[in-house]
Amino acid sequence: MKNFFATVLCLLLGVVQVMAADHPGKESIEKNGYKGPETCEECHPGTTKGFLQSVHWKHASKVNNVEGLDPKKEYGMKNRIYTMCNGNDIVNNLKEIPKSPETGKTKFTGCNTCHPGNHLSDVGSTGADAEGAIDCLVCHSTDYDFRQRKPFKNEKGEVVMGQDRSTKAALAIGKPTVKNCMVCHEAAGGGVLVKRGFAFNKETDAHAAKGMVCVDCHKTKNHKIPTGFDPNNWANDGVRVSCADTACHGNSPHKDAALNRHTTRIACQTCHIPRTGGAFAKDFTKWEQGSDKFYEPTTLRKEANETVPVYAWYNKTVKNTPTFIGPKGSRKDKSSKIYPFKIFQGKAFFDKKTGQLLSMDFAPPMATGDTLAGVASAAKTLGIKNYTPVPGWQTIYFGSNHLVTKGKALFCANCHAPNGVLNFKDLGYTDKEILRLTSPEIYLENVLKKQKEDW
Repeated sequence: MKNFFATVLCLLLGVVQVMAADHPGKESIEKNGYKGPETCEECHPGTTKGFLQSVHWKHASKVNNVEGLDPKKEYGMKNRIYTMCNGNDIVNNLKEIPKSPETGKTKFTGCNTCHPGNHLSDVGSTGADAEGAIDCLVCHSTDYDFRQRKPFKNEKGEVVMGQDRSTKAALAIGKPTVKNCMVCHEAAGGGVLVKRGFAFNKETDAHAAKGMVCVDCHKTKNHKIPTGFDPNNWANDGVRVSCADTACHGNSPHKDAALNRHTTRIACQTCHIPRTGGAFAKDFTKWEQGSDKFYEPTTLRKEANETVPVYAWYNKTVKNTPTFIGPKGSRKDKSSKIYPFKIFQGKAFFDKKTGQLLSMDFAPPMATGDTLAGVASAAKTLGIKNYTPVPGWQTIYFGSNHLVTKGKALFCANCHAPNGVLNFKDLGYTDKEILRLTSPEIYLENVLKKQKEDW
């Protein structure tokens, strides 16, 4: 049997190699080399111009499901301030930070390090130069040398983000792999497993175990990438993805009718993502010095599958205040479902006069640990002259949408036992209802059947 699977695997790999070798542009690239987006445009005319309108390039979009936002403006990594990052592309643009007083060394840093351009044409830029600056291969090459994607200063002293535009990388064009996506998305928020807290591999996710890659669910058209409704993820391309999509699991994914009834008010993620991970607290008012003598904000984090989520009603609209970003919804709201969330708490400086969160330029504290110097630098960039910084906390609910499991999904007793994972009181149920919902009477037969199967 093992030999059979090995043979099948070899055949599949052979098919993938043939598909890659048969890319229509291979001959032209081998003959003329790769000249960046203009080479791609030969077969995909208009693609670069369209890509400039995507969230991956603009880092912002209009947002219609978050309270307190101007519907005419765009929001996202470009300009948002919240305590996972406490900065944005404006105040923390890719730059060389001041030299460390202890070592005399410097380094490049910036929130837009993952922007798929060359930094000379930066976030949201348009025109011919911007089109020519797009790093197509960072997403589409299966043989991209990520060591080349690092910032440097050119002869004019400008900070440039390097790209791998080699013929070798161009000949390996294909559908984006997990690595292509996770190089940025796994390391967001200040390091690996910090912001999202999930690793997409066969050990941690049922979809990855089946050989699926990110774009199998996030099916992209014209570089518009579908996303879910994470309360913290505001910018979007106007297209959404859901487990209930007919191309995926639909509204009746189970053979058991009782389980299918649950999907009316309980999101798939609630049962099938029982764990999460990543940072659960950060303190931007206190930075810690690392072995390289540079400073980073104090961070508490856990590995993937180490954190138990909190459950709340969510109708896909978001409460947004200086101290809280999270789901809106209730049991009485029929558009709400129970979803799992990772709670993150961040400490930063707020303006005593307005109560608004202040942004921080990371360059000064990264070099010296001086956090207030970072606040002052950001205020100057943003044109804020009168403010009084005081420390405070902000709570953020991050949606749990990855680390999907089938074999370890929550079952009846996980929720309906008296010590189950759901806090029915907080979810709006009466004492009488809770007594009924936590009785073995409602799950005994189902659990007994599963118990016999497992044993």
